Amino acid sequence: MKLWFFLALFFLILRYPELSARYAAMGLHSWFECMVPALLPFMILSGIMIRQNLTERFAKVLSPLLKPVYRLNDNCVYGILLGFLCGFPMGARTASDLYERKRISKREASLLLAFCNNIGPVYFLNFLLPTIGMRRPLQILLCLCGMYGIPLLYGIFLRYSGFLLPEDTDHIRERSPSTAPAEPFLQSLDEAMQSGIAGITTLGGYMVLFNLLNLVPHTLLPLMGAGENLTLFAGCLLEITGGVTRCGAGLPFPVLVLMPIGGLSCVAQTASMIRNTDLSIKNYVIHKLIQTALSFGYYFLLRSFLF
Repeated sequence: MKLWFFLALFFLILRYPELSARYAAMGLHSWFECMVPALLPFMILSGIMIRQNLTERFAKVLSPLLKPVYRLNDNCVYGILLGFLCGFPMGARTASDLYERKRISKREASLLLAFCNNIGPVYFLNFLLPTIGMRRPLQILLCLCGMYGIPLLYGIFLRYSGFLLPEDTDHIRERSPSTAPAEPFLQSLDEAMQSGIAGITTLGGYMVLFNLLNLVPHTLLPLMGAGENLTLFAGCLLEITGGVTRCGAGLPFPVLVLMPIGGLSCVAQTASMIRNTDLSIKNYVIHKLIQTALSFGYYFLLRSFLF
């Protein structure tokens, strides 16, 4: 089956070379314009802070607000902050980095991964909402509540229910700050720089590939009698940035519903971020599908105020 899929993709690339180049260029452009400036600095700075044992002190700024609610240590609070403020896939990368360097347990890393890997507010407010036509203050407020309120509440549910979280002996608990010595600063800088560049380059490859996969719905769905909206939705499902650009204001409801999971490209990028750990991508997808279903109900109930 896999062989036939790739043979068909090769055929479509050769059959539609101009369209293939346009889709690939769209992915490359989205990566260079949106991902590199928005994520690479945070990847490098976060890598330095983790290696310099600065995460707990940084997190103390908002610890009084988050710790009573989630009852997590300062390293986990740092993961929540990065995941919500810096944007996808920094939540997954931060959880993975903290877990690899033994700052948090597997259970804590799984918890962070389940609800902290989200679309960033800068991307959400400056690109996505204007593109899909959400410009009125009430629309923006309701969309913000849906985009970030649902995962925050879902995180509280997970924290106290343990749903799909691993049962290990090093369970969630308060910890004293890490006593591991910090690396030399220049070593931390060099390692964080190399790791950040490798990570952002990998993300670019995924964005190009999944935009290129739009050849499949673009060529096959019309042959099956599907309308243009279904083709556009399939594009969002494959790679959200390119899909939203092509949709414009035509499909605001399905685009907003897809935000928690972010499309197949986002899932693949998350898998890449955690591939050196034993964190479960399967459980991550289940959590994201649940949040997608919650988003569907939320936006459906508020459709008269939004659309």
